[in-house]
Amino acid sequence: MTTTAIRKKLLNYLADADDAKVKAIYTLLERDIQEEGHFELTDEQFQILEKEREMHFNGQTKSYTRQQADQIIRGQLNF
Repeated sequence: MTTTAIRKKLLNYLADADDAKVKAIYTLLERDIQEEGHFELTDEQFQILEKEREMHFNGQTKSYTRQQADQIIRGQLNF
């Protein structure tokens, strides 16, 4: 079964499930739901980021627009 099919089945199930079952499923997934999109840098990563930031502000590195970055990623623009 594909992930898309599983999602549809779960959505259909949740739409009609009683409150106790919905709360139980939420409890199982609560940590993942709350942490989604959240991350923390390690001290080493933060130091690297700060060094890169200082280099940028001092004119030692170049910045790119979102469009330029997309083009670089797609190999349409050299950096």
